[in-house]
Amino acid sequence: MKILLVDDSSTMRNIWKKTLRNIDDVEITEAEDGVQGLAAVDESGPFDLILLDWNMPNMDGITLLKKVREKKILTPVIMVTTEAEKTRIIEAIKAGANNYLVKPFTPDALQSKIQETVKKTAAPA
Repeated sequence: MKILLVDDSSTMRNIWKKTLRNIDDVEITEAEDGVQGLAAVDESGPFDLILLDWNMPNMDGITLLKKVREKKILTPVIMVTTEAEKTRIIEAIKAGANNYLVKPFTPDALQSKIQETVKKTAAPA
């Protein structure tokens, strides 16, 4: 599974990587902001999953998500943020997010969310 991690916090990316090591045959690409994330999508894609922080400098996660969807890229995206407001969740879903995870989270919650998202997006339409 090829995963793109986009978060301005190296600590957060390290937590994600530690959790993702439990997935067989995982290849992880990291980006510090939406600008680097978009470059990774263009240069290293396609990805099987994108884990995307909302609040970042240079280009935030919701802007990156919209740009990815404008390119007709259907890679499953899990938005990860500290904000659990219903309006933010709705905004992310409308922009094309497949799922949503609120920080802080446990490794089990992340793995569960990934499994749920991959299973949901792999199901026939």
